[in-house]
Amino acid sequence: MFLDAMTILASVVIATVYRKHTNPIVGAKGLWHGTLIHGRSMEILLALLCGFAISLMITSRRLNLYAPTKLSSILHEQRLSAQACLTSGLLLTGTLYLVRAEDIPRSIVLVTVGLVTVALSLRRLIYRLLLYRGFERGVGTRNVLIVGTGQQAMALRYYLESIRHLGYRFKGFIEAPGSGEAPGSAEAASSSAHFKAPSGSLAGPDVVGTLETLFQHTRKEFVDEIFFTTPCESGVIRAVVEQARIQGVDLRMVPDIYDGLTFNSAIEYIGQFPTIPLHCGHVSESALLVKRTLDILFSALVLILLLPVLLAIAIAIKLDSPGPVLYLSDRIGKKGRVFRCIKFRTMIRDAERRRASVMHLNERRGVLFKIADDPRITRLGRFLRRYSLDELPQFFNVLRGDMSIVGPRPPIGSEVREYELGHLRRLDVTPGITGLWQVQARQDPSFDSYISLDVTYIENWSIWLDIQIILRTVGVVLAGTGT
Repeated sequence: MFLDAMTILASVVIATVYRKHTNPIVGAKGLWHGTLIHGRSMEILLALLCGFAISLMITSRRLNLYAPTKLSSILHEQRLSAQACLTSGLLLTGTLYLVRAEDIPRSIVLVTVGLVTVALSLRRLIYRLLLYRGFERGVGTRNVLIVGTGQQAMALRYYLESIRHLGYRFKGFIEAPGSGEAPGSAEAASSSAHFKAPSGSLAGPDVVGTLETLFQHTRKEFVDEIFFTTPCESGVIRAVVEQARIQGVDLRMVPDIYDGLTFNSAIEYIGQFPTIPLHCGHVSESALLVKRTLDILFSALVLILLLPVLLAIAIAIKLDSPGPVLYLSDRIGKKGRVFRCIKFRTMIRDAERRRASVMHLNERRGVLFKIADDPRITRLGRFLRRYSLDELPQFFNVLRGDMSIVGPRPPIGSEVREYELGHLRRLDVTPGITGLWQVQARQDPSFDSYISLDVTYIENWSIWLDIQIILRTVGVVLAGTGT
């Protein structure tokens, strides 16, 4: 909505400048002569502008243009965007007629409405294309489990996997009592979705558990949504809804009647499949947008200001010891996605091969590995680690969206393989360069403390908490407590 309002404001300004440059008479008499501003009080102008913006937002909302992008196709969204703009434009021209604003040039009104239509459509198209590009890299996708093993479940699975731009990743079937032969399930899948799954049993090899183990698999696979495609007793469904609320997992069902659970519920289409949301996790999209915006701005600013420092460090590493300047390490990010973490090299070239020989010197407990006086660290590397200068290239990871400024540190694969089920909670969010553990218990060797502080950050996250951690990180870095 905010972007829509800014688009309208920019369109009005551009339309005014356009009239000035295309009408020599108006241009000779001044910038605002014969425009929306000339001869009009600011109150009337603001009222007209706000009225147009509000009518566009209301129309867009009624047309579900503010719903999740995956719920509609590109062409459908473009058609609705044009419809919302033209409807609001007609309301604006009608208002101008009723208030007898003959002195307001109709050319500016038409150019404004046209610019808004083009700009909004183009902005939504670019956003969607960037979203699809992220899906290809595994960014922004949603992991799903399907409860049921009948024809309807198989059709839904095949549909979600065949249309990649929906952004869903199938993680398995959950077997429920009577789910294999749900009455009428094949007819429902065919009639409601107009989509037929391939013949043969797809569910067998992909059944990962039962309703009793549903939320264990939800945690292991970082599941965001659960789809119910088979009838179950209302008590079972209510218990699942309550557990989904606790776990923060979205829950949907292919329409059926569960003793009033779906009465008067809105139907949302996932592509062509109608679903009824039973529970939606409460995630502040606006707060996440602010966090991502701050990540981009802060990272870009740091990289620009510290570019001479980065170049100096790169040259010093090359002169200090043989080997590459950067160290690329496969790390585990949000929802278990693997990405390349970028750091300045602080160890000798064959450090990984020598790791086994220094394992007995490990000073951390549990699955963590850390040696204060690691013999593999170079002379320059000790200085870089002490002041965390080796972490600076990770701001490129932040710009790519693999990491955030603040968040749990990204672990390596060998650590994650030793995690218990509860430890996977720290992989629910985007990893960060700094975090609560780094500023509060950096020298604490306890793995339990490491996990506890990360979970505390996740459960109490806010923009203000991120700002506090960033400010405390500056003090920690200047104190030279890194190892």
